[in-house]
Parts: sequence; structure tokens; C-alpha cells
Amino acid sequence: MNDPRPLPPVSEPKVWKTEGTSRVPFWLYTDEEIYQRELERLFYGPHWSYLGLSCEIPNAGDFKRTWIGERNVLMVRDENGTVNVIENRCAHRGVQFCREATGNRKEFVCPYHQWNYDLKGNLLGVPYMRGIKGKGGMPADFKRDEHGLRKLGVTERNGVVFASFDPEVEDFETFLGPTMLKYFDRVFNGRKLTVLGYNRQRVPGNWKLIHENLKDCYHPGLLHTWFVNFGLWRADNECENVMDEQRRHSAMVTVRNQGGKGEATAGVASFREDLKLNDGRFLDVEDETWWNGPSAVIQSLFPSLIIQQQINSVAMRQVIPRGPRDFDYIWTHIGFEEDTADMTQRRLYQANLFGPAGFVSGDDSEVMGMVQDNMHTDKDGLHLVQLGGRDVEDTDTHVSETLIRGMYHYYRKVMEI
Repeated sequence: MNDPRPLPPVSEPKVWKTEGTSRVPFWLYTDEEIYQRELERLFYGPHWSYLGLSCEIPNAGDFKRTWIGERNVLMVRDENGTVNVIENRCAHRGVQFCREATGNRKEFVCPYHQWNYDLKGNLLGVPYMRGIKGKGGMPADFKRDEHGLRKLGVTERNGVVFASFDPEVEDFETFLGPTMLKYFDRVFNGRKLTVLGYNRQRVPGNWKLIHENLKDCYHPGLLHTWFVNFGLWRADNECENVMDEQRRHSAMVTVRNQGGKGEATAGVASFREDLKLNDGRFLDVEDETWWNGPSAVIQSLFPSLIIQQQINSVAMRQVIPRGPRDFDYIWTHIGFEEDTADMTQRRLYQANLFGPAGFVSGDDSEVMGMVQDNMHTDKDGLHLVQLGGRDVEDTDTHVSETLIRGMYHYYRKVMEI
């Protein structure tokens, strides 16, 4: 009897028809096969993905549940104080055994068949392993030490924890490279960190769009009313845009100015010359010695993290893909133990510029959804990414898209597209 169900369409090989990275095809943001390859090669491949801060799990048994790509993992501190990362998947039947976002455990127990594991992921016990009354049970050659949870490689640098599924991943310092390491250590220089709060949202856009957005120094002085009016990020700011040697990571660096009318505001629809704040505390900025000049550095660590320092607001922005057309965006707003009470309050006030409903970042989420809306409509459609030329190089102007071209230079090589 013939099966009445229609056969699935035969997928056509995806070809990036143009050379270089100044034209990016629409299907890169919608295709399921491409998305699955991204998970395997980028999130589960030889890359370090951000998990959290060591101060989030200060005590033995503390854990935080999070994701790398679509895989659920646990960041756990064991009895010896070591931070371990284990996959939240029982070695027996694959159950996601931990459902809490955070907590404290002496061991992890799967609710299905009660296999239990220690804080390092080692299998401790299997109910009825030797059967009952001589019947059933595991085979005689079953060994518990061969059936623990999947353990990931872990690295911690100055209180920030990363993990990788790939045992062959390069060391973290090499992964970042000297330029990116300089900007990372600028924020995380050994001071003890504190968590001020969290935001989370699901954005209706491909996960790469947020990396593009945080490598795009072109839009902030055009889209964001706050930036162009108050001098936080404008086309006439002193700036530099730098990458690591492989072009996968980047830092957008800028020094604020006093705002006001000028060449950078001519014809800019978001500029409001008469805009005033009812509450000046949102921009009660205090220069900090560790800035070493820049008032803002947005550092993108591919594929899972953006580190935000914009005036006194500091945050980790974790990127978690949820299919080709959606991603979760988790903000961890941070301070430092050495902060005064006034500085902590200042960081919290300025955090209102960011997050899902932020005076600035709310614009980005809306625009990314607007971009994604059209990606499925034309299989031959292309993004134009040619501001500042077609080359991939560091620049000292905001009027450039070089960092986006750099990311796709690396992406094409790893993805073999």
C-alpha cells in the first residue's frame, strides 16, 4: 500500500554566491539545516561559551542552570570549591533531571529512575543495579564510573566562567587573543563581582542579529534617541573598533561627548534638541579610573556573550539560540564589592538604559524583529554590509560595518559555506 503522506522536499545546497562578506544572504537567518550546523560547529564545537559568574555559586553545592546552544547544563561548585559544568541529561534515559534555575544540592537525583550523581557528575547509585531476589538488574559488566554525566571543559578567569563541549578547544587566552584579552581584563581585573539583578527576554530574530547589532557602530547615533542627544554614542565620538586575529570577537570603543547640534545630528530623525531629563540620576555619570579613557566598550565574544560597559552600567549579555528565528537574551547586571552605596545606586539607575525595556536597548529588540520579518520572503535576498568599504580591518570611525564583515569572515571559514 502506498504511503499517502507527501515526501519532504529535497533541500537544495546553500551557496553563498558572492565573494567576501559585504553581502550576506537572507537564508542564513532562516534555514534549519544551517542552524543545526551552527549548533554543532559553533556552540558545541571548539569554542568557549559563557555560563555565568563564580559569585553566583559561592558555596559548595550551589548550582546555576543555563544553556549552551540548545543543550541544558549546570554550573556547580563542589565540596572542594571547584566549579564544574555538567550536562543536565541523565545518563540512563536522557531526562533533564534538574528543573530549578538555581539552588543548592549535595547530589543530583533523576526523578524518573532515581539514578543519582555527585557534584562532579559521577554516577553514585543505580536502584536495583543487582536486581531483586537474583532477578533483573544491570549486566555483570556494568560499571558506574562509565555512566556518569557528560562533563564539559571549564575555564574561569577573574570570576567569569566559560565552558566547552569540545575537549580539543584551545585555551581561553588563545581563544580571545591579546587584543580581546586586554579589554576583557579591563573590566574583570580580579575585583570581586556582585550581581545587581537580571533581565531576560525572547527576541523574534536570529541569534546572529544580536552579534551584528553589537558590532554595528553605525546605528547607535541614528536609532537611539538617548545616545545621539546626550553624547553617549554618536558618529562624532572619538572611537576605535578592533577585532582579534581571527575576526570572530570584537570591541567597539568610544568616548562620550557633550551632545548638542552638529554635523553628527544633521538630518538625524532621532535627535531632539529640546529633549531634557525629568530625572537627572539616569545620567549621573562618574568617571572610573579603570575605564582608562573610554566611557563605553561593547565587547562581543563569539558565539555566546556580549560584555557591556556603557558609562557606569556593566552587564553580561548571554545569547541562547532558540531555533533559526528566535533567541533568548539574558542580562546579568553587575557591580564590584568595592563599590560605594552611591556607585551601586548609580549603576542601577543607568541600567535603565538597557535590558528588554531599556531606554536604549528596547529599540534594538524591536528592530531585530523587523529585520527577521523579511528574511524568509526572498531566498536570493542579500544584506548590504559595505559601510566603510568591503575590507575587514580595524577602524577609528563609527561610520563603518567592518566588525560585521569580520564576524562573517570567520563564520564562512568555520561553517564551510
